[in-house]
Amino acid sequence: MDRTERFYKLCKELGKGKPIPVHKLLPLLGEVSRHTFLRDIDYLQTHFNAPIEYDRASKGWRFIPGAEQFELPGLWFTPNEAQALITLQRLLSHIQPGLLEPYLRPVQGRIQKLLARSDHSLDEVQRRIRILQQNARTVSPQYFELISHAVLARVRLSLLHYNRERDEAIRREVSPQRLVHYRDNWYLDAYCHLRSELRTFSLDTVQEASVLNGPAKAIVDQKLDTELGSSYGIFAGAKTQTAVLRFSPMRARWVAQEQWHPQQKGRFEDSYYVLEIPYSDDRELLMDILKHGTEVEVLSPKNLRARVRDTLQQAYENYKK
Repeated sequence: MDRTERFYKLCKELGKGKPIPVHKLLPLLGEVSRHTFLRDIDYLQTHFNAPIEYDRASKGWRFIPGAEQFELPGLWFTPNEAQALITLQRLLSHIQPGLLEPYLRPVQGRIQKLLARSDHSLDEVQRRIRILQQNARTVSPQYFELISHAVLARVRLSLLHYNRERDEAIRREVSPQRLVHYRDNWYLDAYCHLRSELRTFSLDTVQEASVLNGPAKAIVDQKLDTELGSSYGIFAGAKTQTAVLRFSPMRARWVAQEQWHPQQKGRFEDSYYVLEIPYSDDRELLMDILKHGTEVEVLSPKNLRARVRDTLQQAYENYKK
């Protein structure tokens, strides 16, 4: 137990009102020595003006009766709470640097002040906790601010959206529903008035954005989850199929601990791991299957199995040259 937690526990026990003998306090403080206990008492009295006294009649420590109620200044954390706070600080600074900086700067400043009071320096935190991003695409801070405002203010947006597959930009009027941070990238779930259906837009493909007059069309959460959250990844949809994948015994050691989808089902069959996941559009699922190479086989449906086979055959043709 570090000193911060000892202070917290000691003040909590003394706040109960009754004098407590030192032999009962020491086990609660992590079996510290009597010398360490007395040093902690002196530190609290000297640096925080804690109204602590030793009552000779009862041979115990207590807060002085009638003294103003005492609390440690600021926030104090247990080791687990401090670790969570430190990790949060690192996460805030790594979610696409620069994108959320104007909004997170006050929060980060507060966290850094709190860390300064703990037993871990900020420099040590930055050295010992690393958060690595992969394949994050750049989003304009200007458009992120505007879109996030529209999501919360419940107003419509005009977007010039670039479609990479068709290599064209299309103007759309949308009713934003929610922002999603998925696999290190930002997406907008919205009702598209051009297509009259729910769509997911990658924020890095937004070339222009402006707020329109008029309220956003309201979509209930249940419908959003049914159409956009019931199938695999960002290529979701209401009409789903179930992919059945069989992983080799070696790869099963990893995949059996992974969550590909909230509604997935998994089981072991003779050391192989069989994973069932719902999906609508197979593009993202196909990429995740291919990254496992020869360690996975698609058992069903037949159309997905054929897609994987044809993709592997095309890759093989590329290497025959």
